[in-house]
Formats: sequence, structure tokens, C-alpha cells
Amino acid sequence: MSRSWHPGLRRSAIALVCLAVTAGVMGSSTTSANSIATTPIRVLQMNLCDSGIAGCYTGRSVAEAASVIRAAKPDVVTLNEVCRPDVATLDQTLTSAVDADGGGVVVSAFQAAGDRQTADSYRCRNGQPYGIGLVVHIPAHPGYTVSGGLYPTQDLDDPEERAWLCLYAIGDFYACTTHLADTSRSIALAQCADLLRTIIPAVRERNRAAAPAVIGGDFNLGTSGQANIAACVPAGYVWRRDGGVQYVLATADLVPASEHAIAMHGTTDHPGLLVVFTASAAPAVAAGSHCPTFLTPPSSRCP
Repeated sequence: MSRSWHPGLRRSAIALVCLAVTAGVMGSSTTSANSIATTPIRVLQMNLCDSGIAGCYTGRSVAEAASVIRAAKPDVVTLNEVCRPDVATLDQTLTSAVDADGGGVVVSAFQAAGDRQTADSYRCRNGQPYGIGLVVHIPAHPGYTVSGGLYPTQDLDDPEERAWLCLYAIGDFYACTTHLADTSRSIALAQCADLLRTIIPAVRERNRAAAPAVIGGDFNLGTSGQANIAACVPAGYVWRRDGGVQYVLATADLVPASEHAIAMHGTTDHPGLLVVFTASAAPAVAAGSHCPTFLTPPSSRCP
């Protein structure tokens, strides 16, 4: 299948779209007063299968995700397989949960997958753009930047072009998400390497800040064989997984303190994965795969 091009759609890994948003009077060099250097960061990864196209669609996953968010009150929610309005709905959910406790602000971002056949955004069955999203609670809010785009390596036989998305809470942390190719493990590995070894370093360089980073997503990669996620993760990263293909990763500035699989009660085909990170006393020297202790019995998909 020939590739369809659109000048506003295709972006290289480094020539990114970046939206800078400043709030208040604090500059980009200011460190958050409630930095994760002293406060844990709770990351919730969810694949909601809400396109309306895939067989796992139920139409109930967003409501279930809202219930999980209200209970867990995460700092970062990484979302895969969502329609653009889903992100706004879950932004409102987390905002209400945060307002109940007081403090900080909730921001969100969405990045559509590309559609090779139309040279436009991939669409949900309801016509809304389909892709990935972030909902982020920033305890102190000097501002944030958002970067997103499509990977330079794609499966040319798949009309859906996979995307990535990062949000930098200025002076505090980076949060990123992605949903990698499910049609080719080699392409998923290439996209993973591009995200962790090229894109995120470029985002950090452009923001002139080496703050900690957390990444949640459906990587469609295992921990054994040729499709081993370790082949694309740089030394120093740590990760946790759901026993399947969802991962939450962090740079060496952070260490996992706890993790939980969260049942989605049949509303989607993936569990939620909640990982809590704290500041690392000493940077990790190597990435490590992990078979969660909360899986009882341990999943056969773990090494």
C-alpha cells in the first residue's frame, strides 16, 4: 500500500509540535514547590479500547476509568485507545478529585493517531479523533509544555499510524504516553527505541530541563524472545508491567515504591496499572523487567 502524505500531518521525531502554556508568574527555570524530589508520583496506565471499532469495545470503559481515577487519585493518567472527548471527561474527573483535597491544577493533552488512507487523524466510530492522552495533576503550577507526534517508523500495511505524547510540568517532571504497533513486533521495538532514545531526550533538551520522566503505555512487547522490551529501553530506566504488554517506566531519578493491577470489570481488554514512584537515592544502573507480585498466580506471560 502506498503511503499518503499530508504536509501538516507527518512530523519527524525531533521536528515536533510544541505548545507552551504558562500560568501565574513563575518562569520555566523555577522548581515546583511540591516537587517529586520529596513527593511520590502516582502513575495510572489504562488502555480503554474506546474507538468503537475493535472487538474489545464495550462503551463502558470511560465510566469505569472515571471510577478508578476517583478512587486512586493519580498524579499522571496515561491513556491509550481513546477518543478526544474521553480525555476531557477524565480531566474533569481528576479535577473534581483534586478539588476535594485542594491544591494544584489538572491539565490534559491529546495526540491523534494518523490515518494513512485519509492523510488525516484516525477516527473513532463516532467521528472524533482517536489516539492517546494524558491527564496530569501538577501540585504547583508554573506552567507546562506539550509535545506530540507520529513515529518515523510505521507499519505500511496498517492504516493507523502510531503516536507519542509528552507533557512537561515545568520545574517538576515529564509525563509521556504511547501506543505502539500491534501488527509487527520489530516495528514496535523500533518505535520504543525512538521514543526512549531519541524523542524524550530531544524533548528534555528543548525544555532545557533534565527533570524525572515517567512513561506509561501499551507497548505491545514482551520480556522474552526477540520482541524483548529490554532491547529498546536505555540503561538506567526502571519499569513495571501488568503481566502483559502495558508498562510504566521511569528514568533513574525515580524508583518504584508500589504497584497494583486494577480490574476494569470487562469494560476493556486491559487492566489498569498503577505504579507509585519516589525519588531515587542513587541512580539505577540498568533497566529491569518485572513480573508483578500482585499477579496471583503469576502470569504465564511473565519471564
